[in-house]
This record gives sequence, C-alpha cells and structure tokens, in this order.
Amino acid sequence: MPAINEIKKEFNRLANKSQAVILQRFFKTAKGQYGYGDIFLGIKVPAQRQLAKKFFDLKLSEIQQLLNSQIHEHRLTALFILIGQYKKSDQKNKQKIFNLYLKDTKKINNWDLVDLSAPNIVGDFLLDKPRNILYQLAKSKNLWEKRIAILSTFAFIRNHEFEDTFKISEILLQDEHDLIHKAVGWMLREVGNRDQNIEEQFLRKYYKEMPRTMLRYAIEKFVENKRKKYLLGQY
Repeated sequence: MPAINEIKKEFNRLANKSQAVILQRFFKTAKGQYGYGDIFLGIKVPAQRQLAKKFFDLKLSEIQQLLNSQIHEHRLTALFILIGQYKKSDQKNKQKIFNLYLKDTKKINNWDLVDLSAPNIVGDFLLDKPRNILYQLAKSKNLWEKRIAILSTFAFIRNHEFEDTFKISEILLQDEHDLIHKAVGWMLREVGNRDQNIEEQFLRKYYKEMPRTMLRYAIEKFVENKRKKYLLGQY
C-alpha cells in the first residue's frame, strides 16, 4: 500500500469526533471567522508528532497531497514531516522544501500551522540569503502570508539579527487583523528578550500608533512601572 494511503488510514483510526468539535470551535472555523472551512478530525498534537516520525520518509509529492487537504491534521502533520526532513537535508533538498512551502502558503492557513513552520523552514533557509520574499509576503492581502512573513523573522531574532523584524513590523503596523497584532507584538517581545534597549528604540518611535494588542504583547515582559508608562502614553 502506498505510504500516503497508510498515513490516511492512521488519521482515520485516531480521529475523535468530540475532540474535533472542540478544535473546530477553538480554531474559529465558523462562517466569517479566520479558520472558516477548516475541518478537524480531533487528533491531538503529540499523536500527530508520532505519525510524523513514523512516516518521516514520505515523498515530497505525498507531503504536498497532505498539504492540499482540507483536513487540518493532514496539513499539520505534513508540516511536522517537512520540518523533520528539512533539518536532516543537504542544501539542495532544503531548497526543494523551501520552494514547496512557498508554493503552498495558502494551505498553511491557521496560526498553529504558521507558527510551527515559518521560523523552522522559511526563516532558517533565509538566514544566509536575501530576504525579499518576506517583504512580498508582508504586503500580501492574505492573512497567513503576512503572519508567515513576521514569524519567519523569529529565526533571525534567535541569531540576534533584528533589522528585518523591525522593517516587517513597520509594514504591518496598521494591519487590521488581531492575529497580525499578536504576531508582531510577540516578535518584538522576542527581540526585547535579547536586547530590550533595541526593542525600546523601536517602541518609542511607534508605540502611540500601534494597535493596543500589539503593544501589550510587545511590553509583556517589561517591569510594571515601565509597562504602565507605555500604556498611558507617557514616553
């Protein structure tokens, strides 16, 4: 039996209807919500990680089939497999995985899918390369491509490179979506975890025009007195 059919059988075996109902509510899949149309089987993440290990050798063409699925767990497990393969690949295969990922960004369409994969594939691949693609994604009309753009910079932040995080944050500063506010604030906070002075240089310039959620995320680790000053606009 082809591996793609075997893994789908495993998905069906692990499915849990009551858990699926909970997940569909949690990931906002109702009409008009950001996850509209996403289908859940109700499989918890640790079980999906085990599946990814078991089917680590899935071909890229088969992984793409899973990414094209409407079922959330298919896509998440596909990304677990991709990340695992990416880490063990040479540069040529890393390029193939990177290309596959960018080809399928519209299928990486919920925050857990993005947050897990963007730093570990896109960001990592671009550590020693031009980063123009992130600016294209940041200016996309697609919510998830914008989140991929800012989350990919997490790889740079871990490498103590902050410039792209700040530039992409500027692009996304006036974005209307709460999930972008949270993502940008989170990445700014990660910069601050490594160098709070540099984060504050950015904040002093923009904090008064930032969405409140973005600011709250960005200053979450600040001492209480400093947090209050930012929230009250006293800098």
